Amino acid sequence: MRHMMAHPDRTNVSVNGDGDASDRKKIKLDNCREGILLGYGNPLLDIQVNGTEEFLKKYDLKPNNAILAEEKHKPMFKDMVDTFKDVEYIPGGATLNAIKVAQWIIGIPKATTFFGCISKDKFGKILEEKAMEAGVNVKYQYTDKEGTGTCGVVVTADNRSLCASLGAANCFTEDHLDDPENWKLVEKAEFFYIAGFPLTVCPPAILRIAKHACENNKVFCMNLSAPFLCQFYKEPMLQVLPYVDILFGNESEAEAFAKENNFNTTDRKEIAQKITEWKKENKSRKRTVVITQGEDPTIVTADGKVEEYPVVPINQKDIVDCNGAGDAFVGGFLAQLVARKNIAECIRCGHYAANVIIKRSGCTFPEKPSFVPYE
Repeated sequence: MRHMMAHPDRTNVSVNGDGDASDRKKIKLDNCREGILLGYGNPLLDIQVNGTEEFLKKYDLKPNNAILAEEKHKPMFKDMVDTFKDVEYIPGGATLNAIKVAQWIIGIPKATTFFGCISKDKFGKILEEKAMEAGVNVKYQYTDKEGTGTCGVVVTADNRSLCASLGAANCFTEDHLDDPENWKLVEKAEFFYIAGFPLTVCPPAILRIAKHACENNKVFCMNLSAPFLCQFYKEPMLQVLPYVDILFGNESEAEAFAKENNFNTTDRKEIAQKITEWKKENKSRKRTVVITQGEDPTIVTADGKVEEYPVVPINQKDIVDCNGAGDAFVGGFLAQLVARKNIAECIRCGHYAANVIIKRSGCTFPEKPSFVPYE
């Protein structure tokens, strides 16, 4: 069953963007070009298994959460490989996932650029090759201090628990932006996306990119990404927030942010509105806040209004795993944002992308998207 929603120009349009392949004509995204979108994040190779509640308890993990690995988690990665039969290795990391999905939908080679730090080891080679195969212009910083980062992904039912060992990703430095060729890519971009996780690595690089966006009236987007970031990395997060034009987060992240900043409410619409009204450096546009709520409608505050957008319904039996669904939503949203589509269209594409990803293992997608932008 498809969910139907109204659109300013037409009604009863399928929200997931599917159509009859024999009748569908190729529609090029307007305004898109090489290098239009740039992301910086922690590139990680996902080690994914279909796990058990017992395994989660063994390593003190929650069914639907994201954390950084501690000393007690070090044996977990080998244990995953030894314990479970079907182990998948998927290039990932929150920002790279979103950038890959955006690139997939945009379809113009090197429309997207990605910065991050890896090692020149086996896992790093996989990350580099897979991102390039997806059409992303990857410009990695390399280090020999740590191995390429990994992320343990334990899927139970339709939940996923992420435990990241940053490794080389933790070695990214602002020096990468000092390279003239890399800074040219920053100057070339008109839109930027950075998940919240790099706040644990290199806040100065985030701020430098954010300030560039502000000074040049470009669009800077960020993600709350995890409740622990709102709590333990509150200071760098609040330093960046005034430069954020579009902020993403899910329900638990939004509630954690509200608690840490004394909003005195758990109403997600109120939380979104309060974040929208937070101090903003670029006064030429108001901040947009997007809060996803799993199967419940996505909350959006934009231009002083709070609206809800129903997600694409899906049968429980069709869910393979939810790993990367939030990243995919952002990727779909960004693909329409860079094409200067309205907020409803950005959300429609975000929902489409998330719907595709949760029917597959990890943040992977078919060769070609079936999403059809409105003309």
